[in-house]
Amino acid sequence: MSEQSSIRNVLIIGSGPAGLTAAIYTARANLEPLMIEGEPSSTSDQPGGQLMLTTEVENFPGWPDGIMGPELMGRFREQALRFGTEIETAKVSRVDLSASPFGVWVGDPTTPEPTYRARSVIVSTGAQSLMLGLPEETRLLGHGLSTCATCDGFFFRDHDIAVVGGGDSAVEEALFLTKFARTVTLVHRRDELRASKIMRDRAHANEKIRFAWNSTVTAIHGENTVEGVTLVDTITGEERPLAVTGVFVAIGHRPNTDLFVGQLDLEESGYLITHRGSHTNVEGVFACGDVQDHVYRQAITAAGSGCMAAIDAERWLEANDVH
Repeated sequence: MSEQSSIRNVLIIGSGPAGLTAAIYTARANLEPLMIEGEPSSTSDQPGGQLMLTTEVENFPGWPDGIMGPELMGRFREQALRFGTEIETAKVSRVDLSASPFGVWVGDPTTPEPTYRARSVIVSTGAQSLMLGLPEETRLLGHGLSTCATCDGFFFRDHDIAVVGGGDSAVEEALFLTKFARTVTLVHRRDELRASKIMRDRAHANEKIRFAWNSTVTAIHGENTVEGVTLVDTITGEERPLAVTGVFVAIGHRPNTDLFVGQLDLEESGYLITHRGSHTNVEGVFACGDVQDHVYRQAITAAGSGCMAAIDAERWLEANDVH
Protein backbone atom coordinates (compact mmCIF):
# COMPACT_ATOMS: atom_id res chain seq x y z
CA MET A 1 0.00 0.00 0.00
CA SER A 2 1.42 3.39 -0.97
CA GLU A 3 1.82 6.19 1.55
CA GLN A 4 -0.86 8.21 -0.25
CA SER A 5 -3.40 5.38 -0.25
CA SER A 6 -2.80 4.71 3.43
CA ILE A 7 -3.99 8.20 4.34
CA ARG A 8 -7.49 8.10 5.84
CA ASN A 9 -10.26 10.23 4.41
CA VAL A 10 -11.85 10.82 7.81
CA LEU A 11 -10.47 10.21 11.29
CA ILE A 12 -12.85 10.70 14.21
CA ILE A 13 -11.35 11.36 17.63
CA GLY A 14 -13.71 10.31 20.42
CA SER A 15 -17.08 8.65 20.42
CA GLY A 16 -20.41 9.35 22.11
CA PRO A 17 -23.57 10.38 20.25
CA ALA A 18 -21.71 12.99 18.20
CA GLY A 19 -18.75 10.88 17.12
CA LEU A 20 -20.78 7.77 16.42
CA THR A 21 -23.34 9.70 14.37
CA ALA A 22 -20.48 11.25 12.39
CA ALA A 23 -19.14 7.72 11.87
CA ILE A 24 -22.51 6.44 10.62
CA TYR A 25 -22.86 9.28 8.11
CA THR A 26 -19.29 9.22 6.81
CA ALA A 27 -19.32 5.43 6.54
CA ARG A 28 -22.54 5.53 4.52
CA ALA A 29 -20.84 8.10 2.27
CA ASN A 30 -18.12 5.51 1.55
CA LEU A 31 -15.45 7.58 3.26
CA GLU A 32 -14.26 4.58 5.32
CA PRO A 33 -13.87 6.48 8.60
CA LEU A 34 -11.53 5.44 11.39
CA MET A 35 -12.78 6.20 14.89
CA ILE A 36 -10.40 6.25 17.84
CA GLU A 37 -12.98 5.91 20.57
CA GLY A 38 -10.94 6.30 23.76
CA GLU A 39 -10.13 3.90 26.58
CA PRO A 40 -12.49 2.47 29.21
CA SER A 41 -9.95 3.19 31.95
CA SER A 42 -9.73 6.87 31.08
CA THR A 43 -11.84 9.52 32.81
CA SER A 44 -11.34 12.01 29.98
CA ASP A 45 -12.35 9.98 26.92
CA GLN A 46 -14.71 7.25 28.01
CA PRO A 47 -15.83 5.26 24.92
CA GLY A 48 -19.47 6.09 24.30
CA GLY A 49 -19.17 9.41 26.09
CA GLN A 50 -21.12 10.66 29.08
CA LEU A 51 -24.16 8.55 28.25
CA MET A 52 -22.16 5.54 29.42
CA LEU A 53 -22.33 7.12 32.88
CA THR A 54 -25.99 8.12 32.83
CA THR A 55 -29.23 6.46 33.79
CA GLU A 56 -32.45 6.16 31.82
CA VAL A 57 -32.72 8.41 28.76
CA GLU A 58 -36.35 9.47 28.35
CA ASN A 59 -36.06 12.30 25.83
CA PHE A 60 -34.25 10.67 22.90
CA PRO A 61 -36.75 10.44 20.01
CA GLY A 62 -37.78 6.93 19.07
CA TRP A 63 -37.69 5.51 22.60
CA PRO A 64 -41.11 6.30 24.09
CA ASP A 65 -40.48 4.09 27.12
CA GLY A 66 -36.91 5.33 27.62
CA ILE A 67 -33.62 3.49 27.24
CA MET A 68 -30.54 3.20 29.43
CA GLY A 69 -27.63 5.34 28.28
CA PRO A 70 -25.12 2.49 27.83
CA GLU A 71 -27.64 0.47 25.80
CA LEU A 72 -28.36 3.46 23.56
CA MET A 73 -24.67 3.99 22.89
CA GLY A 74 -24.22 0.28 22.20
CA ARG A 75 -26.83 0.55 19.47
CA PHE A 76 -25.13 3.63 18.01
CA ARG A 77 -21.85 1.69 17.92
CA GLU A 78 -23.42 -1.35 16.24
CA GLN A 79 -24.88 0.89 13.56
CA ALA A 80 -21.54 2.58 12.90
CA LEU A 81 -19.84 -0.82 12.57
CA ARG A 82 -22.59 -2.09 10.28
CA PHE A 83 -21.77 0.57 7.69
CA GLY A 84 -18.06 -0.10 7.81
CA THR A 85 -16.58 2.21 10.43
CA GLU A 86 -13.25 0.97 11.74
CA ILE A 87 -13.08 1.49 15.50
CA GLU A 88 -9.90 1.44 17.57
CA THR A 89 -10.21 1.37 21.35
CA ALA A 90 -7.28 3.60 22.26
CA LYS A 91 -6.43 7.10 23.46
CA VAL A 92 -5.08 9.78 21.16
CA SER A 93 -1.92 11.20 22.71
CA ARG A 94 -1.01 13.93 20.22
CA VAL A 95 -2.25 15.64 17.08
CA ASP A 96 -0.60 17.78 14.42
CA LEU A 97 -3.21 19.93 12.70
CA SER A 98 -0.78 22.28 10.97
CA ALA A 99 -1.59 20.92 7.51
CA SER A 100 -3.62 18.21 5.80
CA PRO A 101 -3.01 15.28 5.85
CA PHE A 102 -3.14 15.70 9.61
CA GLY A 103 -1.08 13.60 12.02
CA VAL A 104 -2.64 11.65 14.89
CA TRP A 105 -0.61 9.74 17.45
CA VAL A 106 -1.81 6.79 19.55
CA GLY A 107 0.51 5.64 22.32
CA ASP A 108 3.94 7.28 22.57
CA PRO A 109 3.51 10.95 21.55
CA THR A 110 7.26 11.48 21.12
CA THR A 111 7.67 9.26 18.08
CA PRO A 112 8.56 11.31 15.00
CA GLU A 113 5.95 9.76 12.73
CA PRO A 114 2.23 9.80 13.58
CA THR A 115 0.29 6.57 13.96
CA TYR A 116 -2.25 7.77 11.40
CA ARG A 117 -2.61 10.49 8.80
CA ALA A 118 -5.96 11.79 7.68
CA ARG A 119 -7.25 14.24 5.10
CA SER A 120 -9.93 15.42 7.52
CA VAL A 121 -10.45 15.11 11.27
CA ILE A 122 -13.68 15.22 13.26
CA VAL A 123 -13.21 16.04 16.94
CA SER A 124 -15.84 14.57 19.26
CA THR A 125 -13.88 14.17 22.49
CA GLY A 126 -16.77 15.32 24.67
CA ALA A 127 -16.49 16.45 28.26
CA GLN A 128 -15.78 14.93 31.65
CA SER A 129 -17.40 15.23 35.04
CA LEU A 130 -16.14 17.95 37.35
CA MET A 131 -15.17 16.95 40.87
CA LEU A 132 -15.37 18.88 44.13
CA GLY A 133 -11.61 19.33 44.45
CA LEU A 134 -11.41 17.75 47.89
CA PRO A 135 -8.33 15.75 48.93
CA GLU A 136 -10.47 12.78 49.94
CA GLU A 137 -11.82 12.30 46.44
CA THR A 138 -8.83 10.39 45.09
CA ARG A 139 -8.85 8.00 48.04
CA LEU A 140 -12.60 7.43 48.19
CA LEU A 141 -13.54 7.41 44.50
CA GLY A 142 -15.03 3.97 43.99
CA HIS A 143 -15.37 3.49 47.74
CA GLY A 144 -18.61 5.32 48.37
CA LEU A 145 -17.79 8.29 46.15
CA SER A 146 -19.02 8.12 42.56
CA THR A 147 -19.93 10.12 39.47
CA CYS A 148 -22.09 7.36 37.99
CA ALA A 149 -25.38 6.33 39.53
CA THR A 150 -25.96 3.70 36.84
CA CYS A 151 -22.63 2.07 37.61
CA ASP A 152 -22.81 2.15 41.39
CA GLY A 153 -26.39 2.70 42.54
CA PHE A 154 -27.01 -0.99 43.16
CA PHE A 155 -24.35 -1.03 45.87
CA PHE A 156 -26.23 1.53 47.97
CA ARG A 157 -29.40 -0.38 48.64
CA ASP A 158 -31.05 0.91 51.85
CA HIS A 159 -28.26 3.48 52.37
CA ASP A 160 -28.54 7.19 53.08
CA ILE A 161 -26.69 8.99 50.29
CA ALA A 162 -26.07 12.49 48.95
CA VAL A 163 -26.05 13.89 45.43
CA VAL A 164 -24.13 17.15 44.94
CA GLY A 165 -25.54 19.48 42.31
CA GLY A 166 -28.73 21.19 41.24
CA GLY A 167 -29.10 20.71 37.49
CA ASP A 168 -30.93 18.12 35.41
CA SER A 169 -28.08 15.63 35.71
CA ALA A 170 -28.03 15.87 39.49
CA VAL A 171 -31.79 15.45 39.76
CA GLU A 172 -31.73 12.54 37.32
CA GLU A 173 -29.04 10.85 39.43
CA ALA A 174 -31.04 11.47 42.60
CA LEU A 175 -34.25 10.07 41.13
CA PHE A 176 -32.48 6.96 39.87
CA LEU A 177 -30.80 6.40 43.22
CA THR A 178 -34.14 6.42 45.04
CA LYS A 179 -34.69 2.98 43.50
CA PHE A 180 -32.01 1.68 45.84
CA ALA A 181 -31.33 4.14 48.65
CA ARG A 182 -33.32 4.74 51.81
CA THR A 183 -32.88 8.51 51.46
CA VAL A 184 -31.19 10.80 48.94
CA THR A 185 -30.15 14.30 49.96
CA LEU A 186 -29.65 16.78 47.13
CA VAL A 187 -26.93 19.22 48.20
CA HIS A 188 -27.16 22.50 46.30
CA ARG A 189 -25.35 25.79 46.78
CA ARG A 190 -28.49 27.81 46.04
CA ASP A 191 -32.02 27.84 47.46
CA GLU A 192 -33.65 26.51 44.27
CA LEU A 193 -32.72 23.80 41.79
CA ARG A 194 -31.40 24.84 38.37
CA ALA A 195 -33.00 21.79 36.76
CA SER A 196 -35.89 21.97 34.29
CA LYS A 197 -39.38 22.29 35.74
CA ILE A 198 -40.37 18.69 35.03
CA MET A 199 -37.26 17.44 36.83
CA ARG A 200 -37.79 19.82 39.76
CA ASP A 201 -41.37 18.63 40.11
CA ARG A 202 -40.27 15.00 40.10
CA ALA A 203 -37.66 15.66 42.76
CA HIS A 204 -40.05 17.50 45.06
CA ALA A 205 -42.69 14.81 44.61
CA ASN A 206 -40.34 11.96 45.55
CA GLU A 207 -40.68 11.18 49.24
CA LYS A 208 -37.16 9.74 49.43
CA ILE A 209 -35.48 12.96 48.28
CA ARG A 210 -34.43 15.57 50.81
CA PHE A 211 -32.80 18.94 50.17
CA ALA A 212 -29.80 20.67 51.70
CA TRP A 213 -30.22 24.21 50.38
CA ASN A 214 -27.49 26.86 50.32
CA SER A 215 -24.92 24.21 51.12
CA THR A 216 -21.55 23.01 49.87
CA VAL A 217 -19.57 19.90 50.73
CA THR A 218 -16.23 20.86 52.29
CA ALA A 219 -15.07 17.44 53.51
CA ILE A 220 -15.83 13.78 52.93
CA HIS A 221 -15.21 11.52 55.91
CA GLY A 222 -14.09 7.92 56.12
CA GLU A 223 -10.83 6.03 55.79
CA ASN A 224 -11.77 3.15 53.49
CA THR A 225 -15.32 4.11 52.58
CA VAL A 226 -17.58 7.15 52.87
CA GLU A 227 -18.98 7.64 56.37
CA GLY A 228 -20.33 11.17 56.08
CA VAL A 229 -19.72 14.70 54.82
CA THR A 230 -19.37 18.18 56.24
CA LEU A 231 -21.72 20.79 54.84
CA VAL A 232 -21.17 24.53 55.06
CA ASP A 233 -24.02 27.01 54.78
CA THR A 234 -23.20 29.42 51.93
CA ILE A 235 -25.00 32.27 53.73
CA THR A 236 -24.11 31.88 57.41
CA GLY A 237 -20.88 29.87 57.13
CA GLU A 238 -22.22 27.39 59.66
CA GLU A 239 -20.83 23.85 59.45
CA ARG A 240 -22.97 20.79 60.01
CA PRO A 241 -22.49 17.06 59.51
CA LEU A 242 -24.54 14.91 57.15
CA ALA A 243 -24.46 11.19 57.84
CA VAL A 244 -24.30 9.41 54.49
CA THR A 245 -22.51 6.33 53.19
CA GLY A 246 -22.47 7.41 49.57
CA VAL A 247 -21.76 10.63 47.67
CA PHE A 248 -22.53 11.16 43.99
CA VAL A 249 -21.01 14.25 42.35
CA ALA A 250 -23.02 15.86 39.54
CA ILE A 251 -21.79 19.46 39.27
CA GLY A 252 -20.91 19.84 35.62
CA HIS A 253 -18.38 19.02 32.97
CA ARG A 254 -15.06 20.09 31.49
CA PRO A 255 -14.49 19.84 27.72
CA ASN A 256 -11.72 17.44 26.69
CA THR A 257 -9.70 19.88 24.59
CA ASP A 258 -6.17 19.61 26.02
CA LEU A 259 -4.99 17.91 22.81
CA PHE A 260 -5.94 20.94 20.75
CA VAL A 261 -4.54 23.83 22.78
CA GLY A 262 -2.47 26.04 20.49
CA GLN A 263 -3.87 24.41 17.36
CA LEU A 264 -7.62 25.04 17.44
CA ASP A 265 -9.42 28.15 18.69
CA LEU A 266 -10.91 27.69 22.14
CA GLU A 267 -13.34 29.69 24.20
CA GLU A 268 -12.13 30.97 27.55
CA SER A 269 -13.98 28.08 29.18
CA GLY A 270 -12.07 25.57 27.05
CA TYR A 271 -14.77 24.64 24.54
CA LEU A 272 -13.85 24.46 20.85
CA ILE A 273 -15.10 27.33 18.73
CA THR A 274 -17.00 26.32 15.59
CA HIS A 275 -18.50 28.36 12.77
CA ARG A 276 -20.42 27.62 9.57
CA GLY A 277 -21.81 24.54 11.25
CA SER A 278 -19.00 22.39 12.57
CA HIS A 279 -15.95 24.06 10.99
CA THR A 280 -13.07 24.97 13.29
CA ASN A 281 -10.42 27.58 12.49
CA VAL A 282 -8.38 24.88 10.70
CA GLU A 283 -9.68 23.90 7.26
CA GLY A 284 -10.47 20.19 7.22
CA VAL A 285 -10.93 19.91 10.98
CA PHE A 286 -14.47 19.76 12.36
CA ALA A 287 -15.90 19.54 15.87
CA CYS A 288 -19.18 18.24 17.23
CA GLY A 289 -20.92 17.34 20.48
CA ASP A 290 -20.12 18.43 24.01
CA VAL A 291 -16.55 19.41 23.15
CA GLN A 292 -17.99 22.50 21.42
CA ASP A 293 -21.48 22.79 22.96
CA HIS A 294 -21.77 24.31 26.43
CA VAL A 295 -25.38 25.43 25.96
CA TYR A 296 -27.53 22.41 25.15
CA ARG A 297 -25.36 19.37 25.99
CA GLN A 298 -28.06 16.86 25.08
CA ALA A 299 -27.70 13.49 23.39
CA ILE A 300 -30.00 14.56 20.56
CA THR A 301 -28.16 17.83 19.88
CA ALA A 302 -24.83 16.00 20.03
CA ALA A 303 -26.07 13.47 17.49
CA GLY A 304 -27.34 16.29 15.30
CA SER A 305 -24.00 18.07 15.43
CA GLY A 306 -22.26 14.78 14.55
CA CYS A 307 -24.41 14.62 11.43
CA MET A 308 -23.44 18.20 10.61
CA ALA A 309 -19.73 17.45 11.04
CA ALA A 310 -19.96 14.41 8.78
CA ILE A 311 -21.73 16.33 6.01
CA ASP A 312 -19.34 19.27 6.40
CA ALA A 313 -16.35 16.93 6.17
CA GLU A 314 -17.75 15.16 3.10
CA ARG A 315 -18.42 18.44 1.32
CA TRP A 316 -14.99 19.81 2.26
CA LEU A 317 -13.28 16.72 0.88
CA GLU A 318 -15.28 16.98 -2.36
CA ALA A 319 -14.60 20.69 -2.74
CA ASN A 320 -10.88 20.15 -2.28
CA ASP A 321 -10.65 17.07 -4.50
CA VAL A 322 -8.89 15.10 -1.78
CA HIS A 323 -10.87 11.88 -2.04
